[in-house]
Amino acid sequence: MALIEWRDEYCTGIEGVDFEHEALINQINSIYEMVANQADKDLLVDSLGEIYGSISAHFALEEQMMLRHDYDHYQQHRADHERLLDDIRDITEEVEASVKLDEADFQQKLANWFQRHFKTHDSRLHNLAEMRSHEPVSQSTLKTLIQNAKNKLLQRPAPPR
Repeated sequence: MALIEWRDEYCTGIEGVDFEHEALINQINSIYEMVANQADKDLLVDSLGEIYGSISAHFALEEQMMLRHDYDHYQQHRADHERLLDDIRDITEEVEASVKLDEADFQQKLANWFQRHFKTHDSRLHNLAEMRSHEPVSQSTLKTLIQNAKNKLLQRPAPPR
């Protein structure tokens, strides 16, 4: 069973944003399964690093799109992005420091983490038709953004170029 099920209400109508939101839900559900199956802590931390990297890259691209279209709630939305990055960093640090993970608490934090932002800030993007045709980002650029953010969270050196 999944922790978060994709629902139509999560659709913003912006294809790239919706794709990334659905991918994020899949990552969260994957971690949920790992916890349920008593996965190794290092694997959980690495997977949380992947989420941090993915969401950090997603936020950067979303913020570029909002700026390009003079989104009037940009500052509030960006501040919530920062709070969410802090939250996933805190969740990761809790897992790293834990001797025994409180599964129910961990699962609740992950579910709330995604849904709280989406229901408040991302839901406002639904009516912004001009954002629906934003330029796609290359996969290599996206992968680089994700890996750099993950390395930063997990305090790993950046890979050589």
